[in-house]
Amino acid sequence: MSGSGGTSSGAGSGPAGGPASDRGAAGGGDADRRARLVVTAFYLVQGMCFAGLLAQVPTLQHDLGISDGTLTLILLAVPVVAGVGSVLAGVLAPRVGSGRLLHVCGPLVALAVLGAGLAPTVTVLYPSVAAVGLLLGLVDASMNMQGVEVEQRYGRSLLNSFHGAWSVGGILGSLAAVLAHSLGWSLAAGLGLVAAVGVAVDLAATAASGGGAARPAGRAVPGLVTAERALHTVNGVPEPVGPVGGERAVAGTPRPVRPPWGPLILVGLAVTIVYVADSATSNWSTKYIQDALGAAANVAPLGLAAYLGCQLLGRLAADRQVNRFGPVAPVAVGGIVGAAGLAAVTLAPNPWVAVVGFGLTGLGLSVVVPLSFSVAGRLDPEGTGVAVARVNLFNYVGFVVGAGLIGGVAELLSLRLAFAVPALLALGVIALAPAFKVAARDDVASQAASS
Repeated sequence: MSGSGGTSSGAGSGPAGGPASDRGAAGGGDADRRARLVVTAFYLVQGMCFAGLLAQVPTLQHDLGISDGTLTLILLAVPVVAGVGSVLAGVLAPRVGSGRLLHVCGPLVALAVLGAGLAPTVTVLYPSVAAVGLLLGLVDASMNMQGVEVEQRYGRSLLNSFHGAWSVGGILGSLAAVLAHSLGWSLAAGLGLVAAVGVAVDLAATAASGGGAARPAGRAVPGLVTAERALHTVNGVPEPVGPVGGERAVAGTPRPVRPPWGPLILVGLAVTIVYVADSATSNWSTKYIQDALGAAANVAPLGLAAYLGCQLLGRLAADRQVNRFGPVAPVAVGGIVGAAGLAAVTLAPNPWVAVVGFGLTGLGLSVVVPLSFSVAGRLDPEGTGVAVARVNLFNYVGFVVGAGLIGGVAELLSLRLAFAVPALLALGVIALAPAFKVAARDDVASQAASS
């Protein structure tokens, strides 16, 4: 499939791009713009399918007569199985290419979502949901590998805009559920709409992709340097890494340098914190505003809406700030804003203060996850995509921990005090912000080789 798979010349698993002559020295030529559009489409579809299914969970529960306890276990199983998919992507990407993996598994996610909606019994639902989780993990990892590849070809921060497309897709998936309910459609019909659009967009993106090509030397994102073995610089700019999620360039090269675990764990901890807050907001914000703060039923969902809307705005604006100031300052400031937002939620005297607090939370923490994948891409000396897959695991850890932690504290104390937990954890993002700048020293490669 075009745009995937490695070659002996180092083409690797670059995204759709066409001939190298189409690109400028720092990316941004016709081939790179096409590659950016193709990858953006996969991010959008992934967000749409995920949110489209979540928005139909109440209908799914009603139609199959699923108890609250069983539903909780099913929902927690999805990120667990997705973690397996992410690990599998880290194994498969160096062999078949992250581009090929994304082009194959992307449409399958949409079909798996439809399969969950068609499940006639809970017994059939279990393997259907497992398939959804596995494919979500495969696509999450390979999609971010491709996003890192495009970013490195451009030589400037782009991951926030890609994740912004995911947020737009999430909004579209939610609106698709609203449309289905408004028209009186069945669950299968509503998810069928999401699946049809998702498959069509993914296939169109695959068709639009051109042949992969080797990446030329490009500019580095300020404050982000690679873990390349030599770590030499040209005019003060680190030399670029190989294609992400591709095969190694030349047979007979020295023993591969593995991505260093130390910096990845620090960045991953920040990702976990963000997803604890995300899980708390996604699962509990509406209930908190309505039950604890006494809001009307039509006001309570505004907390989640504010969170998602501000998250999107933050991601759309973040790339410019990262390109100007580097990654550390936006992450640190984002941690401050996110912690302040969650503190406002915890101390809110009325629903509207909580809504503003959730909005600040989404705005502040929006930059962390996209930048974590940027860092992972630069910590992968061989460009295999393994580092991206590793960081992606922390996504699912945070989601599972957040769901259990917030629910447990709410049961023991109160839902208000439960939101104090992610508020305190968000301060950890500030402390972890320096981990988003990889030290430009020659012994980084030695650290990687020994990890």
